[in-house]
Amino acid sequence: MSTATIIDGRKFSATLRGRIAEEVTRLKNDHNLTPGLAVVLVGEDPASQVYVRSKGKQTLEAGMNSYEHKMSAETTQEELLAKVEELNNDPAVHGILVQLPVPDHIDDHAIINAIDPNKDVDGFHVINSGRLATGARGASAPMVPCTPLGSIMLLKDHLGDLSGKTAVVVGRSNIVGKPMAQLLLQESCTVTIAHSRTKDLADVVRQADIVVAAVGRPEMVKGDWIKPGATVIDVGINRIEVDGKNKLVGDVATAEAMEHAGAITPVPGGVGPMTIACLLANTLTAASRQNGLKEPNLL
Repeated sequence: MSTATIIDGRKFSATLRGRIAEEVTRLKNDHNLTPGLAVVLVGEDPASQVYVRSKGKQTLEAGMNSYEHKMSAETTQEELLAKVEELNNDPAVHGILVQLPVPDHIDDHAIINAIDPNKDVDGFHVINSGRLATGARGASAPMVPCTPLGSIMLLKDHLGDLSGKTAVVVGRSNIVGKPMAQLLLQESCTVTIAHSRTKDLADVVRQADIVVAAVGRPEMVKGDWIKPGATVIDVGINRIEVDGKNKLVGDVATAEAMEHAGAITPVPGGVGPMTIACLLANTLTAASRQNGLKEPNLL
């Protein structure tokens, strides 16, 4: 049996962050402009705190300004909306991210859709979703959600032209599944969105040249579901217990899939590192657009 090529997200993301830092330096030197990213954290979810620290660190390393706003778990929806509006009106802030999940008493959809769509570097605003779905270009181009953006970058880097390939996205979330399908359509793939209730799911996946697993179930996609030579992007990050110890695994049974796939992203070290790098890329893009400057080509 052949062993799949490992698609190294850590290496690619490091290169991408290097390009972003160069562009930030150019913006500072040529236009006296420093991109600024504001991250709002409500409550004290431990995982969210780790993500926010990592985002802040990498933002500063890229030469951008990082603005962290920590609010208590008792923060009301009205108070959070007021903070979002304050950031919408701050010219030093080019990107706004409200770390999810927010406490249960806050409507996350209301918060996301209160963010200025041009500062919505998560790409979750309904206007950005619509722009992506309709293939908007130029001044009305969408901010693209970071995980699908990172995934399409890895695919294009590994495969080159994706035109004509058959792709199956397993998962239908607004954060990954749906925008991933839109990006693949834009690359002229033939796309199927499958999910946990798809009939004969294994047979559907076996048709795919490209499999994107984003269903949030540990090792759900088995090795014999993979068409020989297919490229597999495993978006899942699931914590399971093995022999009394925590272990991170994806949505794909990696060891099995390695025997069938042509290439696969590992977990950890695949799509994960790309997500924050693409957040920085989106912040750079947003800063350029808001100041009427040409967007950097980071691919």
